Amino acid sequence: MRAEFVTSLDHYAPDALPDLPETAIAGRSNVGKSTLINKITNRHNLARVSSSPGKTRLLNVYRLDDAVHLVDLPGYGFAKASKEEQARWSRRVEGYFAASKRLARVLHLVDIRHEPTGEDVAMHGYMLRFGAPFVTIATKADKLSKAQRGRALFTIARTLQVQPWEIIAFSGEDGTGAEDVLSALMGTGSPAGRSV
Repeated sequence: MRAEFVTSLDHYAPDALPDLPETAIAGRSNVGKSTLINKITNRHNLARVSSSPGKTRLLNVYRLDDAVHLVDLPGYGFAKASKEEQARWSRRVEGYFAASKRLARVLHLVDIRHEPTGEDVAMHGYMLRFGAPFVTIATKADKLSKAQRGRALFTIARTLQVQPWEIIAFSGEDGTGAEDVLSALMGTGSPAGRSV
């Protein structure tokens, strides 16, 4: 796969990018968005990974195989962010959903180890409100046993009102679910998730 960083945007405008379908990645700070991007593109440092939450504050755009723009949205729920920073996040994300005419799908990342937070539920609400097709991806799946994983997926499904089998369990460490995530991102399979 050819993958390259294109640009970082403070705000999105319809003519900001060439005419390609867009897949957005949304999730809490430190949920593993950069790890997922690096894993599915097989590029170790394409997206910068940080142990410090709140690293992605702009809309970071990548081009994959000259077929899709991957738009990495700013991570939400960073406790140390000021109210002003949180308001900027909201404006960027809502502005993106409202302005993008080429949004094909959203990959909504949640941490499999924890019940979805209020911010996760709010993000889910954004997607439904804007009619954005989405796929729910439960990251860090390698941290749980198979039995624990099944229980966790049920909890996530109940909280976000999706079916457990619609959620892709993913690990950037051992590659669990990477092919399914790539199919969902590129729109080449029948990805799980409502409205896709």
